[in-house]
Amino acid sequence: MAAGATTEDYPQEIDEQLTTFNSSVNAVKTMLEKLMSMSRNDLMQKLDPLDQAKLDLMSVYTLNSLFWMYLVTRGINPREHGIKQELERIRTYMNRVKEITDKKKAARLDKGAASRFMRNALFDPEDKALKKAASKKPAETASEGPQRKRPKQS
Repeated sequence: MAAGATTEDYPQEIDEQLTTFNSSVNAVKTMLEKLMSMSRNDLMQKLDPLDQAKLDLMSVYTLNSLFWMYLVTRGINPREHGIKQELERIRTYMNRVKEITDKKKAARLDKGAASRFMRNALFDPEDKALKKAASKKPAETASEGPQRKRPKQS
């Protein structure tokens, strides 16, 4: 906690919660410092459009969440404030981006491979033999038509 704070300044029961809160605030501070160290234009140029949307949504959601916490600390019920609707709107956009990401990751159907798989899975050797015999008969009858005579051997 703070350098001059003692455990007598606050109830002992919340010491662990305050320590956790302090570490969380420090983690947020570290992340924001990394994010703020680079200009937004440079950061956006390095990202593809989907990652840009994710970054924008993360930024606006974080800012609105911090405002939610600010309202709570001021004694204002955020559920009755407009921030609730804003957070819900952001969540719907986050879900849309997640759906797009999931569609990108989804397996594509290779129709040719699927048809070969089905054909081989339904393979019947007797049908194959019948088809082979049927395809040979027309070829044999066509070749028997005009034949050249062989010269006699003397």
